[in-house]
Amino acid sequence: MQDTPIERLRRIMARLRDPERGCAWDREQSYGTIAPYTLEEAYEVADAIERGDVDDIRDECGDLLLQVVFLSQIGAEAGDFTFDDVATSISDKLVRRHPHVFADGAARTPDEIKVVWDAIKAEERVGKPAGIIDGVPVDLPPLMRAQKLQKRLAKVGFDWSGADDVVDKVGEELEEFVVAVRDGDGPSMEAEFGDLLFTLANLARHLGIDAHAALRGSNARFAARVRHMDDAARRAGTTLGAADAPTLEQLWSKAKDALAKHPTTAREADG
Repeated sequence: MQDTPIERLRRIMARLRDPERGCAWDREQSYGTIAPYTLEEAYEVADAIERGDVDDIRDECGDLLLQVVFLSQIGAEAGDFTFDDVATSISDKLVRRHPHVFADGAARTPDEIKVVWDAIKAEERVGKPAGIIDGVPVDLPPLMRAQKLQKRLAKVGFDWSGADDVVDKVGEELEEFVVAVRDGDGPSMEAEFGDLLFTLANLARHLGIDAHAALRGSNARFAARVRHMDDAARRAGTTLGAADAPTLEQLWSKAKDALAKHPTTAREADG
């Protein structure tokens, strides 16, 4: 009987890890060395989705699936877990967290579903480390992790009463950062700048803004304007490196005006 696609992939991965006939690179990998690739592949899936490239979404999903199969093979060799254990675990979790679909069948609104979901997650944490921020991954992008940490604390009532209070705190943190800059205190500057960013992330959360997405958008707009400037400079027979400050400012203003009339998506703008 011919292998199913997933069985074939698992068989290929096992061969790559074979101590005698496998690939030297694949054999030497571990949970820790594969983790960065897993993060990278997840971002590449997101990138393909933002670009709306269906072929790339398919291919990048395959690359991400490979990471799961790779880690499962490492787990099986160590006697920790198998791919089937992984699939069973997530299947059980989905059924457990969707009682309105698989159990009582009761119709619920999205808000009601979220309440039940959170209650079930709380039950699942029984017996595990009880810290309020346990489970927030350390390797999340910093702005994303900041907002998740803040959200966790907000659930137990440790939060600002509203956005206005956070605006005041932003002003306070900015003043502290300026003092550190004027004092020329390197470590203090870095710490105060971090506090300022953390507070801005908190303000974004109160305003319903995804800080991570907002910064990506700003990066993309900046990149699009620079590319526009670069193209304009080349058409004029020069380069940005050869342009003086007034010329650069003029190119920047023209780029802003041109792109404001013809906005692009974040991914298009960022190449």
